[in-house]
Amino acid sequence: MLVLGTLRWQLALDARIRDLLARPEAKLSAEAATALRMGAYQLLYLDRVPAHAVIHDAVELVKQGSERGAAGMVNAVLRKVQRTALSVQRSGAGRPGGGASRGINLAQSAHPAWMVERWVRRYGTGAAGAICRWDQEPANTALRVDSKAEFDDLETEPGYFLAAARHVVRGDIAKSAAVREGRARIQDEASQLVAEVLAVQAAGEGDPTLRVLDLCAAPGGKTAILAERLPEAEIMAVDVSRTRLDTMRKRMPEPLAGRIRFEAADATKMELQPEWDRILCDVPCSGTGTMARNPEIRLRVTEADLGRQHARQVAILRAGLRGLKVGGRLVYSSCSLEREENEAVVAEVLGAVQGFAVVAVAAILDQLAERGVVTAEGRERLRSATEGDFLRTLPGVHPCDGFFAAVIERRRNHATGTGYIRELSSP
Repeated sequence: MLVLGTLRWQLALDARIRDLLARPEAKLSAEAATALRMGAYQLLYLDRVPAHAVIHDAVELVKQGSERGAAGMVNAVLRKVQRTALSVQRSGAGRPGGGASRGINLAQSAHPAWMVERWVRRYGTGAAGAICRWDQEPANTALRVDSKAEFDDLETEPGYFLAAARHVVRGDIAKSAAVREGRARIQDEASQLVAEVLAVQAAGEGDPTLRVLDLCAAPGGKTAILAERLPEAEIMAVDVSRTRLDTMRKRMPEPLAGRIRFEAADATKMELQPEWDRILCDVPCSGTGTMARNPEIRLRVTEADLGRQHARQVAILRAGLRGLKVGGRLVYSSCSLEREENEAVVAEVLGAVQGFAVVAVAAILDQLAERGVVTAEGRERLRSATEGDFLRTLPGVHPCDGFFAAVIERRRNHATGTGYIRELSSP
C-alpha cells in the first residue's frame, strides 16, 4: 500500500511538498524525497497510523541513512503537511486529488499534464477524468476461472463482460485453493476479452490442424485462453525474452503447457510463412491503460517514447501479417491508450500492403455473446467499448485495464485474384 500509493500520488505529493519547503528550488536527496513522499502520502490519504507515528518513522528513516542532516527538514515539512491536511478536513473540502466533475485539475490529478491533455482531446473531459480517478485507486482483481472452480475461501462477484471471469471482493488470493490448484488465475478482464476475440471460431470450423501463433506471449494469460478454447489446435508461443518465456511455461497450468510449443525469438526477425490460421500480436507498449496496476508508468514514460514504441509495433505487426494464411485472422492489441500505438499502427501497416482487411469487432462480440462466452449484460456493456471497427476499453469508463484490439483478416478477391484493403479513416 505504501509503495503503490506513494507512486500513484507522487506527482501531486511533490507539488505539495515543494510549496512547503523553505527553499522550493532546493534539490532534495533521494532519501529525503522518499521519506517525505511516504510520510505525506500517509498523512493525506491514509488514516490507520497516527500522524505523530508517521512523522516519527519518516524522521528515523532519514537518520538511518546518509542524509542524517535532513531529519530536521523532514520533520518540519511533514508537520506542515499534517496541519494543511487537518485544515482541509475541517473545511469539509474532502480528500485532495482526483479529477473535478466539470474538469480536471492537472495539479491534483497526479498524472503528467501531457497525458491528461491528450486524453481530454482524444476521449473528452469526462472520460479523461474517469481514467485519472481509476488510476488513483488500487486496481481490482479479476480471475479467469474454469467450470470447476469454487471459492469458499474468497468472496467474488460475476465478471463485467465474460462468463469465465470473476472479480474478487475480499479474501486472500494467495491462500485460495482454486488459485493454488490452477482452477483460477489472476488476469484482467479486458486482457481475457482480447484472447476470446481471437479464439472465437465460425460455426462448423473445427479443423484439428488449426495453427495458432502468439508472437509476444509472455506472461501467458492470453496464450492459456487460446489453448483452452482451441483444444485441438497446434499452438506456438513466442517471446523475445527466454527468461519470461521460461517463467510463463512454469506458471502455465500443466495440461495447457503440454500442448504449447515455446520458442524464444524476436518476432520482427522471424521468417514467417503464410501458414498460421490465428495470430496474436499483443505488442509491447507504453502501458498507459494499466496505471492503476503499474503506477510507476506515469513517472517513466514520456511523450517521445510513443514514437519509438510505434516503430517497434509496426515491425511486429508487419512480421505477423506475413505469417497469416488466406482466410486467417490476426488480432493486434495493446494495453495503451495512445493513438500512436493503436489505430495509427494498423493504418500505417495496412496502408502499405494488399490483401488484408479490418474485421468489425462488433460482429465478433455478437458471436461471443451467442456462444455464452460474453454474458448478455456484458454484451450491452461492451457497446461503449466499440469504436468503429475496433475494441477499446477505457479504465474508469469500464472497470478494467485499457486495451485496444483490431482484428485483421487475410482475404482474396475471388473475381480477380488480387488482394484488397479496407480503407481506414484517421480519427
